[in-house]
Amino acid sequence: MNEKMTIEGFQSLIKERYFATDSARGISKTYLWLAEEYGELAHALGKFDSGEPDMENLAEEFADVLAWLATLANITGIDLTQAIHDKYIKDGGPEGTK
Repeated sequence: MNEKMTIEGFQSLIKERYFATDSARGISKTYLWLAEEYGELAHALGKFDSGEPDMENLAEEFADVLAWLATLANITGIDLTQAIHDKYIKDGGPEGTK
């Protein structure tokens, strides 16, 4: 991988590829897809934690969770870059907790 991607770039990529389908599906059903991906990530993390990691699958599950999160942000009109800036960078952000 030679090219770095920004959060804004990733959110735009997801919007370009999937916005029509995702917005037609709606927020509730799209959230269920995200929840399913969290479950798959939990399973992959469990394998990692037990000493039997499948690193390719683990990376895919992290990517899927991020993609579905970006999808929800897109269909609700949230700019993730701005949200992250406002929460974690602006005014020094919170310390010690998330």
